[in-house]
Amino acid sequence: MTNELEGKVALVTGASRGIGRAIALRLGGMGATVAVHYNSAEVKAREVVEAIEAGGAKAFAVRADLGDRGGADELVAQLDKELEAATGSNGLDILVNNAGTGTRNTIEQVTEEEFDHVIQVDLRSPFFLIQKCLARMRDGGRIVNVSSMGTRAAYPAMAAYAPAKAGLEALTLLLAAHLGPRNITVNAVLPGATATDFHPGAQDPVMSKQIAQTIALGRVGQPEDIADIVAFLASDKGRWVTAQKIDASGGQRI
Repeated sequence: MTNELEGKVALVTGASRGIGRAIALRLGGMGATVAVHYNSAEVKAREVVEAIEAGGAKAFAVRADLGDRGGADELVAQLDKELEAATGSNGLDILVNNAGTGTRNTIEQVTEEEFDHVIQVDLRSPFFLIQKCLARMRDGGRIVNVSSMGTRAAYPAMAAYAPAKAGLEALTLLLAAHLGPRNITVNAVLPGATATDFHPGAQDPVMSKQIAQTIALGRVGQPEDIADIVAFLASDKGRWVTAQKIDASGGQRI
């Protein structure tokens, strides 16, 4: 374990699996106290907590359904309680909005219910989670929003998902300007095809080879590829980077 983030407190949403899990483990490995958010995968979230603690850092799990309109309130209430017990305060240094959802439907197929759910999880909940965390975030903090390279390349089957993520990127830009006086950096990371259960094709041995042909670096991404970029932005090394949309696709469809 390194100590670059020792004394820092991080909240990672959607941290029980995939990219969020890798981010939580990476930040914990750098010494941060990590709040591991989950919705339904409690066992997996506890495993992430145990892995971080085994490495010598502090961690705890917090549950909230960010698909619910009250999800951000629920999460912050739990965060305050757990942080007080773990650190004696409710101060926060790093917020990673990683939790996301999306279906592969074209505009003709998207229902209003589906659209509302995607907007809720991918845009509305991050918006209000940031709003509520700002009073808790110490000056010099970091906000990292996990978006998608689907906002810069045309994927018709991302009819609801891509617009929601594009909104998150617009929020990233204006917040970077708004929070600059507090020395809080705000950036977005845009993964491409990454081998997680969110992108089954990238995990499939055959399909992943086909996808790799569209990627300049010749392979699909791994969760750790994304976690390392987030870790850079969260550390002091990323202190002079803000308002950026960082493509993390290995050069997919360039």
